[in-house]
Amino acid sequence: MPSDQKFVDFVIHQIKNAGEISAKKMFGEYGVYSDGKLFGLICDNRLFIKPTESGREFIGNIVEAPPYKGAKPSFLIEDKIEDGEWLSQLVRISLKELPDPKPKK
Repeated sequence: MPSDQKFVDFVIHQIKNAGEISAKKMFGEYGVYSDGKLFGLICDNRLFIKPTESGREFIGNIVEAPPYKGAKPSFLIEDKIEDGEWLSQLVRISLKELPDPKPKK
């Protein structure tokens, strides 16, 4: 089941304190970016954050799952999705370890 725009807007609003947040439609689901850097996916109305060591330490009791069939596991954020400050902090922490986007040709 594809994600609906209402859920995507909610997630973007929750992470508003982690840079310029945007979501781009990808294969019927959404990639989530901060200042142009991909850090997560929204699939089936669930938020997945790319795994990092700092993110793992911050979350503590993590739940990992693949966002779609054949994908590598990511952090599945369910319980804390309503906590915008916590979620923004997780994104800021994770972004430090994620590679910068490759320049477009």
